[in-house]
Amino acid sequence: MKRYFSFIIIVFLSLSSQQLFGQQHNHDNHDGHDHSTHDHSTHDHGSHNSATKDAKAHADDGHHAPDCAHIESHEWIEGDEYDPAPTAFHHVGDANVYSIGPLQIPLPCMLYAKDTKKFDFFLSNKFGFKSIGHGDGKYAYNKYVLDGGTVKRIKDLSFPDGKVAINGIVHDHDTHKAYVCAEGKMWETHKKSTADFGIFGGDVDSNFFDFSITKNVMSMLIVFLLMAWMFFAIARAYRNRRGEAPRGLQGFIEPIFLFIQDEVCKPFLGDKYMRYQPFIMSLFFFILGLNLWGQVPFLGGSNVTGNLAFTAVLALFAFFVTTFSGNKHYWEHIFWMPGVPAWVKTILTPVELLGVFIKPITLALRLFANITAGHMVIIIFVSLIFMFGKLGGNPTAGYLTSIGSGLLSIFIMAIELLVAFIQAFVFAILTASYIGAAVEDHHHEGDHSHDVEEAH
Repeated sequence: MKRYFSFIIIVFLSLSSQQLFGQQHNHDNHDGHDHSTHDHSTHDHGSHNSATKDAKAHADDGHHAPDCAHIESHEWIEGDEYDPAPTAFHHVGDANVYSIGPLQIPLPCMLYAKDTKKFDFFLSNKFGFKSIGHGDGKYAYNKYVLDGGTVKRIKDLSFPDGKVAINGIVHDHDTHKAYVCAEGKMWETHKKSTADFGIFGGDVDSNFFDFSITKNVMSMLIVFLLMAWMFFAIARAYRNRRGEAPRGLQGFIEPIFLFIQDEVCKPFLGDKYMRYQPFIMSLFFFILGLNLWGQVPFLGGSNVTGNLAFTAVLALFAFFVTTFSGNKHYWEHIFWMPGVPAWVKTILTPVELLGVFIKPITLALRLFANITAGHMVIIIFVSLIFMFGKLGGNPTAGYLTSIGSGLLSIFIMAIELLVAFIQAFVFAILTASYIGAAVEDHHHEGDHSHDVEEAH
């Protein structure tokens, strides 16, 4: 049971990290949506296009709220300039809605307002977002609004509670602020709520906390349930078919499991491998499952392992297991280093101590950067179609570019499939090497000479 327990603990704390320290790739108006089936040449962005432009023109150098009167519905027109950056950030971010293609599915919102000390529980469809769209709410509810699929809260406490119709949301790119147009006024909102003190882009002065089930959290739950079903089914097959050749899922997973055991756990952990193997296996298969789930088109477009908060929590697991497993020889090597001159220790000791903390940081950054980069490259290749086609202004260039972009996207998707396995393996093998170094038994020279004499 301890093998399953370690996996469940990893999943639970990873889920918690998404709510408290979740990095939102906020690009003001783009916070996480599946763009895999969107036609950006005809999509109606409403206030996300013209309102943003108006905000910049009427914000008086970015120091005053824009005028609500300038909000109007606007469709992308032929020849408009297309900026792929917001689309890419939009794709890899998180949201309070779950996307299946262009379809938006509401998720539970669990919000706590610090000013009123009140919890609110409701589904995100309370905001009245369109079933097919970007997840922009048409209503505010108890001072909360849905901006690009992400919940934000209005700062002004005089804004009415309950359900209030809004005319749009303006984004001022000069000041990186968002304003809600309602009741003939512009109301400034807080940024996405996170308990990260601004480290991951959250608002330090945000007046609410968001403990909702977001798209990334839902993806983790789905992957956890699928993998739990798979491994329980495999365990049952081993019990029922003892001594027989593996087949089906059992035959697919067994070579992968044995490879990680024989090439990662045993070489790096030695005779202590059984103690840490459940942890290493849990890391490997959970990361691999999430990587592969993020590759499935139309199913959420989730980017869990490309979220720095998630990878940071996994790295913290590796750090704590390594730190608390370290033996006397491990800490002696960091702080004392027998046989090294004292003046050299003054240089090496700080370096070794920094290495203890740098190792988990590099673990988190490596996984985050590789997965995020792959997602963004695919989106940018697709965006080339709209850039060269000028959003319908030059259809010939758009059609020709679509051929090259399509082929490049397919190639990158194939590379991404390989990267999904490689990054899970790299995370597992580096974690095993760190733990192995911490628990390795120290052999003195006298011990080796004694072993040689015994052999003779």
